[in-house]
Amino acid sequence: MLELTMATVSGTDAGATAGMLMADAPSEPGAVLRVGRDKSVCRLVTPEDWLFVSRAHLEFACGPDGVWQVTWLRGSQAEPSSEVRLAIGEYAQTIAYGGTVRLPRGGNGEIVVQDRTAPRSVNVGFYHEA
Repeated sequence: MLELTMATVSGTDAGATAGMLMADAPSEPGAVLRVGRDKSVCRLVTPEDWLFVSRAHLEFACGPDGVWQVTWLRGSQAEPSSEVRLAIGEYAQTIAYGGTVRLPRGGNGEIVVQDRTAPRSVNVGFYHEA
């Protein structure tokens, strides 16, 4: 099972958790959860006017071994208007535009989509059951 929580944070609400959304999916090969602006393809949806987030920005997919991975999907622009960072405990890394990172089984952490032009972010917490 992969559990996701998402909060959208602007400069004026830093640290606020109001409006938190949640989604989950069983760890079955082929299961997918997406985060983005398009309600028709994403389980967790950001504000439509937050254009630093693509229609489908992040894709969490369960592989044949039952391990989840996250991909920063390439959007319509050659250069992204956001940065995506993964933090697991003390470990942190930037996810490359179009890149994929495996999530640790039995682990939890956070993925932050940061607007490059304004103090706004989308914070996606995850818990991957063992």
